[in-house]
Amino acid sequence: MTQTHRVITPSFEIDLAFDDSGDGPAALVLHGGGGPFTVAGLGAHLAESRRVILPTLPGWNSAPRPEALTRVDDLADSYLALLADLGLSDVLVLGSSLGGWIASAMAVRDTAGLVGRVVVIDGAGVKVEGQRFVDFFSLTPRQIAEHSWHDADRFYVDPATFSPEQAAVQRANMQTMGLLAGDPYMHDPSLLAKLGAVTVPALVLWGESDRVFTPEYGRAYAAAFGDGRFELVAEAGHLPQLEQPAATFAAVDAFAR
Repeated sequence: MTQTHRVITPSFEIDLAFDDSGDGPAALVLHGGGGPFTVAGLGAHLAESRRVILPTLPGWNSAPRPEALTRVDDLADSYLALLADLGLSDVLVLGSSLGGWIASAMAVRDTAGLVGRVVVIDGAGVKVEGQRFVDFFSLTPRQIAEHSWHDADRFYVDPATFSPEQAAVQRANMQTMGLLAGDPYMHDPSLLAKLGAVTVPALVLWGESDRVFTPEYGRAYAAAFGDGRFELVAEAGHLPQLEQPAATFAAVDAFAR
């Protein structure tokens, strides 16, 4: 695995950091608010048969973020520009949570055939009639765990156990999350209607116990794509790739084939 930086100029100059591993057809794997570790296992699995680009999103884990980058669409444009800069096309683009929103926005905004397939894993980004958003930023750490995991007792980590450095990184990550997804909260009002124009195949994969975004929200997300399908992962919450990696990887592999 090679840690790489690329300076890209979509509408502003940005230094994009990413891990580059494996060989074969390309996959771009995008993390959500929890940071790169939440998709590291998925990336490692895909790298057994693919070239995997796994970025650290700007503003996470001290990665630089230009002041001009304030919207998810800015990230989508930046990663489309990265794929073009790397000479990649027909890329399998996967995103978890916020990363799913970015992946969807990339598919909408792609005019060069860079995106070949899309996987949205418990993604944010759309407004669904009758579905209310949980105010994630108002929850206690324990409440976040109870909303996010099928088995909260197994995965909950008490912030009191963090080192000062870990706590500072987490605060900075959440500040970036709030900047990008706080207003309007966790969605782009126009995105759902635009997904119908996305003609590449899309898999919307959802943990059955996700209380951040419910499975009903996920089903509506999938139905909005021009060629979307929905699949539920049993005994998993908002991050099925961590709670049920075997089932998640199998679903992704079958779709990618």
